[in-house]
Amino acid sequence: MTKGILASVAVVALGAVCTATLGLADTKVPTEGPGLKPGLPGWYIAGSPSDPAGPLPPPPPPPTGAGRAGGAARAPGTPPRCAHSGICEMDGTRAGGISAGEDGQRVEWKATPGKSYTFAYPFDLPAGGGNVTGVGVDTKDNVWVWQRNQPDQPALFKFGPDHKLLFSVPPDVTNHTPPFRGHGMGVDGDGNAWVINEAGAFIEKFSPEGKLIMTLGEKGHRGDWDEAKGQRLLWEPVTIGFGPKGDVYVFESHGDESPNDVGSDDPTNNIGVARVIHLDKNGKFLNQWYGNAHGPGKFNSAHGSAVDPVTGDVWVGDRQDYRIVIFNANGQFIRTMQMRNLICALYFDNHPGPRFGQVWLATGMDGQVVRIDRNGNVLFVAGGTRKGTEKGMFSEATNMSSDSKGNLIVADTQVPRATELILPANAAKSK
Repeated sequence: MTKGILASVAVVALGAVCTATLGLADTKVPTEGPGLKPGLPGWYIAGSPSDPAGPLPPPPPPPTGAGRAGGAARAPGTPPRCAHSGICEMDGTRAGGISAGEDGQRVEWKATPGKSYTFAYPFDLPAGGGNVTGVGVDTKDNVWVWQRNQPDQPALFKFGPDHKLLFSVPPDVTNHTPPFRGHGMGVDGDGNAWVINEAGAFIEKFSPEGKLIMTLGEKGHRGDWDEAKGQRLLWEPVTIGFGPKGDVYVFESHGDESPNDVGSDDPTNNIGVARVIHLDKNGKFLNQWYGNAHGPGKFNSAHGSAVDPVTGDVWVGDRQDYRIVIFNANGQFIRTMQMRNLICALYFDNHPGPRFGQVWLATGMDGQVVRIDRNGNVLFVAGGTRKGTEKGMFSEATNMSSDSKGNLIVADTQVPRATELILPANAAKSK
């Protein structure tokens, strides 16, 4: 009797599973949806071009005896292949990476009438220069621009509040000879500009006058920061942020482009996972923590990251995993927010006034800049409608900042320009 009952239950359960499976198979995946509540932008799926650079080419084999850490075998400035992350494919890219193919399907957000910012390109950068990888605005509304330029050309520029060039830093000072791949920058509360050389594995701090005053890491030697040994190396630095008291947070790992240095032949470079390094404003080591792939409190990339000026919490943008992982100032895990877009850059407005603490997301190759709340909900679109190089569009919206008037300055790492997104109220005043 018992066996018969169990058999009957099993048949019913199997039938329920099959029915559920068939129901799921018949379900049409939505291609659009409403906003969180009336008045907020809805979303839709749109096709867009792929990354014009395409998937990363396979690097040449390392020279004899170089080991897995032998990045010197790559062409100068070429980012290392993905090899450690659990989401990498055998060819070192993630199933086409974030390019999404020629018919890439990306989540876009509908513009809210009356809230869309206007755009301008007021920064006169050198003709024939490289793509813009970083921007930063100081408390006096001066704008710094960090550009991927040739070694003999200036790459770091400072513009006044009127957008006229104040000066460029000599190229021998920024030291952007190969290996060089600029990747983001930040301006601290004292007006110092911190610029990142991802491929070179170091960060330079410049005074408001453009004088080099500090270097973190060692050019051409990516590795582990081991304070006990006096070893202060950086591994894939991509973003930098500042806490309310001036603390410095260095975010490391480019996700699917990061190298496999786990157990490498270089004894100074063995960890090979995403991490955050926490320093005080003078560069004194305070703490570090690691992402190391999947799960609560984990992250593969720290591409788009920032520090909340209201709480001091650290937001890590795990770009290709479409999530924001939040920690307190000391690295204790708080929560994860799953998102619909690539997390290419996060920015908190830190200007005193009504906009203080507003959160912005640059969606990279999804081509938009949107304002979000502290739960990750999109509140409105400031710029862009899809991935593109036309005026008013972003091919890869990334590192950004804002001035005291609420205008946003956005870098585009696939176009040699910095975009100013002008707050609607300011645009109306200028007419």
